[in-house]
Amino acid sequence: MATALAYAGPAVSAIVEQVRSWVGATMTTIEKLPYLSAEFLDGLTISTSDVVDEIERQIIGQRRGEVWCAPKAVVLPGDDRYIMATLGVATEPRVLATKSLVVNPRNAERGLATLNSLVTLLDAETGLPLAVVDGNWVTSKRTAGLSAVAARRLARADSACVAFIGCGVQARAHLEVLADLFPLQEIRAFGRGTGNRDALCRMAETRGLTAVASDTAKEAVESADIVVTTVTLVPEPASFLDARWLKAGVFATMTDLALPWLPETMAVFDRIVIDDLVQEATMSRPMVKPELVAGDLTGLVGGDVSGRQSASERTAFTFRGMAVGDLAIAGLAFVRAKAIGALDD
Repeated sequence: MATALAYAGPAVSAIVEQVRSWVGATMTTIEKLPYLSAEFLDGLTISTSDVVDEIERQIIGQRRGEVWCAPKAVVLPGDDRYIMATLGVATEPRVLATKSLVVNPRNAERGLATLNSLVTLLDAETGLPLAVVDGNWVTSKRTAGLSAVAARRLARADSACVAFIGCGVQARAHLEVLADLFPLQEIRAFGRGTGNRDALCRMAETRGLTAVASDTAKEAVESADIVVTTVTLVPEPASFLDARWLKAGVFATMTDLALPWLPETMAVFDRIVIDDLVQEATMSRPMVKPELVAGDLTGLVGGDVSGRQSASERTAFTFRGMAVGDLAIAGLAFVRAKAIGALDD
């Protein structure tokens, strides 16, 4: 390298030294970039109301031209991996949030979580990096938070029994928020394995709820006031849930693109809301038939789409995930961290 620089002359040598100086300064900046871990984020004691209110605030901000989000980008390599990214920009707080996520079922063989993700926050004005945030924590909070935003308007206020189809991380996050929002008395759990199912039941019991481990999906959902489906997307699940099993007055939230639901039974619902009509229009395959969709979450929050109209109405919310949710939760965590003095100005 020294010989090459000498041959190139002093001008090139000076440029190389400038680059070395810049790289050194950049590395120092990167070393100081704060990482907000799941443990740290849990310590911020962000409540369900905080989560739901902030998602709603940023959704309203989109309507006012104060928040901008791109449709999520998805890559499917064809080997059971699901790779996704979201991008959102807010005026208050002044942040740009990007989330990168990989779902890989082979991670279990490595002793790793199936889903792993990371959120980066930049100053939306300057583009300078602000923080890196645990993406799994954000994904868990925002997914349950989006369901909660819809449930506020589509579920019966007296909902007492929740059925979970799929009992992993997302089910636990949903149990937490739904128990805060509704007068729950019982959960019913059905999953592929007993480990997650039993852990979910124990979690419910610590909150004073009756927990029933169901032997079949039908047994779990047929008496529920709220149904939560969080079935893993990879490999793509076969449809096995029949909406005709559901009782009158039910609300179902489907975090799994409604893939586990038999498409021919979805017309049983009186009202189906999806997360984002604009985003859905860019997708190659709709979650549900477009003619069954009453509107999206922005319309529901803004009042353009009606919420529950009667106690007997069957309602559903099915969603892919919205960038505004990741933006809201990551931004909220960043603001809370600054407020307690955990981040340098």
